[in-house]
Order: sequence, then C-alpha cells, then structure tokens
Amino acid sequence: MQATRAVVAGRRTYEHAGRWQGDHHDGVPVFVLTHDVPDDPPPGSVRYVTDVHECAARARAAAGDGDVMAHGAGAAQALLRAGQLDELELHVVPILLGQGRRLFDNLPAERVELDLIRRMTTSDVEPAQHVMHLRYRVRRP
Repeated sequence: MQATRAVVAGRRTYEHAGRWQGDHHDGVPVFVLTHDVPDDPPPGSVRYVTDVHECAARARAAAGDGDVMAHGAGAAQALLRAGQLDELELHVVPILLGQGRRLFDNLPAERVELDLIRRMTTSDVEPAQHVMHLRYRVRRP
C-alpha cells in the first residue's frame, strides 16, 4: 500500500466507503469508474471516469512509477475484462459473506491464467483469525 500512487475504485465501492471523505492514501488521485458522472463535483483529488481504458490510462499516468490500486469487485472485473489488470491480490479470511458483489462474476468466458508471486499467512494468531494473502500476476496471451 505504501507504493500506491493512484487508486481506481468502482462507483459502488466509492459510495459505500463514504467517498473516503475526499481523501484516500494521503491524497493520491482517485479515479472512480462509473457508468454516469453525477452533477455534484467530486471532493479533493477524485475524478469520475466512464471509460475503463481511459480510467486505467489516467491512473497510470498519475501514478508515474508507483502502483495503481483497484478497489471493488466491479472495478477489478472491468479492468480484467479490458486487459488492464496486471496483478490481483486476494485476502482470504475465515468468514463467508452471504451478500455483496462476487469478485469472479461477469468475467470473460475465456480462461484467465494467473501466476502466484506471493503468499503470506497470519499463522501467529488464533486459528479462527488466520488470513491468507495471495498475490497473482495476470498472464498475458
């Protein structure tokens, strides 16, 4: 997270997070991927973008040599479908949620192959609190 220099967020995630009160990661630019741009101007360094390719390009340009973090299943799915997602980090916790947007719904019919590049576990806590952090690189055809 320290290398994050820009954020792409889905509109739903952005709204559920209370618009991060106009700030996220100490002022890095936030690009909200949305179907429609609201009339009220966004706070701080937030910009609404309706095209996934433009959103990714603007976020990468703003990040320079830093990382772009994607927040929300909808944004991750859109970026993956558009070939704009380089890595995927999953945090597996021992809780099953019965609602919300599923991360792997609405993906293209073709296979998306991943290469595991990092795996971390929190084995120093109670078994009921174990978390596994998995980071994958998206293979390009």
